[in-house]
Amino acid sequence: MSDRYTAMIQNPIAQFLVKNLGLPNPPELERYEGGPLVKGTVLLGGDGLVSADLPNVSKDLGIETTTVRAEGRRYKGLVFDASGLDSAATTVELQKFFTPVLRSLAPCARIVVIGLLPERTETVGARIAQRGLEGFVRSIAKEIGGNGSTANLVYVTPESAGAISSTLGFLLSPKAAFVDGQVVRLGTTSLVEAEQPADPARPLAGKTALVTGAGRGLGAAMARILHRDGATIVGLDVPPLQGDLEALMNELGGSSITCDITAEDAPETIAAGLGDGVDFVVHNAGITRDKRLKNMKSENWEKVVDISVGAPQRITEHLLEHKLVRPGGRIIGISSIAGIAGNNGQTNYGTAKAGVIGFVQALAPQVADVQVTANAIAPGFIETDMVKTMPLGIRTAGRLLSSLSQGGQPVDVAEAVAWLCHPGSQAISGNVVRVCGQGFLGA
Repeated sequence: MSDRYTAMIQNPIAQFLVKNLGLPNPPELERYEGGPLVKGTVLLGGDGLVSADLPNVSKDLGIETTTVRAEGRRYKGLVFDASGLDSAATTVELQKFFTPVLRSLAPCARIVVIGLLPERTETVGARIAQRGLEGFVRSIAKEIGGNGSTANLVYVTPESAGAISSTLGFLLSPKAAFVDGQVVRLGTTSLVEAEQPADPARPLAGKTALVTGAGRGLGAAMARILHRDGATIVGLDVPPLQGDLEALMNELGGSSITCDITAEDAPETIAAGLGDGVDFVVHNAGITRDKRLKNMKSENWEKVVDISVGAPQRITEHLLEHKLVRPGGRIIGISSIAGIAGNNGQTNYGTAKAGVIGFVQALAPQVADVQVTANAIAPGFIETDMVKTMPLGIRTAGRLLSSLSQGGQPVDVAEAVAWLCHPGSQAISGNVVRVCGQGFLGA
């Protein structure tokens, strides 16, 4: 996190004042730097659809687990399979598991609760218990955020329970440092088969990723993380950023496409630059033209909406029509917290980013028959060049209004994109996942 407040409090005197005056004290988040996904022990509990398989799944991920609490042990993660809870009364099992061990959480620990997709329950009691998990996870996330820890919920179905590995590995690892209080739904479409990569360290090897808006900021971070995981990158950006884009593609050994995605011939230009096809399409390009609605110009409305969602829709339709998105492919739209909670002076941007959510949710069932998934990532307050233009007061508020009391980094969004691209994430489609540190704005 790069702001003056956090820099100021990193000394003993400032920490004393912070503690005694009750000032915000943002924790230092751990982010993935290679090596094991989890550096510590994860405690497993619960009885449900995946509980019997959790030890083996964790072992395959290289994660050390135990099912027995030990006095004095610090846990890097807690995983509870709550998919078997079938009444309001049985939700007390959550309290019985978590209360004795919450004080034993290590810094930047992870909590993952596993539930049964509420729509697939068979009784009213089970529906109550499973839907209640969302309130539980979001509440516990706010309790543990002070030491950089997070809590998230994964809903499965009986058919998709075996496809939890990539999601469990992501949510338990530092790769998910800024993913907090979120709900991931597996098996909402017919896509439930999960593929295990030949090389876990490079799960995207042999795949090709198109990233729009790749010259700078979030797009550049996505290109780097996807390349780290083995993908060949095709970066796209507008002509004014051609130099930045080509420098990055030279660094990553990728190729570049320079065009305005709103141009009439953009779908054809992009298709020509993809050769025989692409595995991942990340629609990241976007702009802001902020004005309150009473001062909004039509051209600024139209441009923001078309870049964020109109052009991605046309490009995706063209690539699908010409069978350029390979089976097992991923289409990922970059939404925003503004599309969920709204934002003063951003009616055009909020409309566009909410439209991205509508786009992937409509697309997901349509592309299931060709084994393609469609999902959205909704970043919250992320430390980008765009943020630096905000007034200091708004920036400070944006950083502190979350369970983790800070803004995220571009790499946090990139890691979430890489997780959705993982071959083991095939059962995730039609999801919207916020990368926001459990921001207090929006649901």
